[in-house]
Amino acid sequence: MIEMRTWCLNTSVPGAPAEVIELLTEPEAIAHWTPVPFEVIALDSSKLQSGSHARVAGRLAGRSVEFDVDVLEASDERLELLASGPVELGVRYLLRPHDRGSEIDASVSVEGRGLFGKVLAKATEAVLAAGALRLALDRIASELRPTFAG
Repeated sequence: MIEMRTWCLNTSVPGAPAEVIELLTEPEAIAHWTPVPFEVIALDSSKLQSGSHARVAGRLAGRSVEFDVDVLEASDERLELLASGPVELGVRYLLRPHDRGSEIDASVSVEGRGLFGKVLAKATEAVLAAGALRLALDRIASELRPTFAG
């Protein structure tokens, strides 16, 4: 039996939902807020959009890993993707307008397959349990925070 764990977090950030989605789908911007460093090896479009596919590489639990990323939906209200590799990651960001920007409901599901995948899944779960999703959302908010001259 394969066990899947899901982490969820709700927060508000400055910026309209369309601005948040722009940040979430721009490959160069993603590297500024993601808690796990990675390199885009291939992307079949200029940014993440519904139906696009990417190949990424990074390090997880001290091991080099690669993932195929399929964007299931990218709209002004939602980004949903599936990253498949030794660990399968289901990622979803739901956005709603908020009086000071946007409210984000974020979730990450983790599933490991095989012995190596289960070990990496446990390492990924430990990173999420230690606050990686909160850190990512804080970085998104900081990227969106307006700068005031004066």
